[in-house]
Amino acid sequence: MDVSLFIPCYVDQLAPRVGLASAELLERLGCRVSFDPRQTCCGQPFVTTGALPEAARLARRHLSIFAGADAVVCPSASCVATVRHRYAELVGDADARALAERTWELGEFLVKVLNTSDVGARFPHKVALLESCHGLRELELGWPSERTARAPGMGVTERLLRSVAGLELCALPRRDECCGFGGAFSVDFPELSARIGNAKLAALVGSGAEYVTGTDASCLLHLDGLRRRAARGPAPIHLAEILAARAGA
Repeated sequence: MDVSLFIPCYVDQLAPRVGLASAELLERLGCRVSFDPRQTCCGQPFVTTGALPEAARLARRHLSIFAGADAVVCPSASCVATVRHRYAELVGDADARALAERTWELGEFLVKVLNTSDVGARFPHKVALLESCHGLRELELGWPSERTARAPGMGVTERLLRSVAGLELCALPRRDECCGFGGAFSVDFPELSARIGNAKLAALVGSGAEYVTGTDASCLLHLDGLRRRAARGPAPIHLAEILAARAGA
């Protein structure tokens, strides 16, 4: 399958290893991977701050760049949620809906399109899962606790992690509580953002995990900043990096 990589700003600028791991993993699974360097921000920060004309301009650019892609795969749940749930509202275009149907978060692409949860990864460490808000509630990569009905089964991200050889998944209390980042929220309300993040960090410390993983580099970077200041807590590692890991990791 031909796959176009959609690499978010945070990954491109602050965690490029996540993009490289995504490409390596997809190629290992038989995909023909391409990356268009013209891509820029998907517009998510502009949507969340109410700058809709600017967001719409970025959405149109994104649509033009990925118009011919068979499948667009992105290692960021929040950016995929923006394309899937905001673009049609921003540009009111049938092409936006069509692209939304071809845009996938990395983990859900593996499970739902490639029909695999065991990618041959090995990561012999204790790992806690940070279930980011967008991934959990807008992409349904898991089952949020506010839904009173019984979960229909294991979420996509958890299923992938449980298939990694040697990985021990550590349980968290209030597992789907926000990490406090929230994009522009952390800029507008830094004290509150840090307070929420430190509560999450304390839960991670209590889990005994060596690493914390998730589907959004932005959330992991936020927690890493708090971890380094507190000099405690599990090291951040993106889902793509774990799934790309082989024997000897």
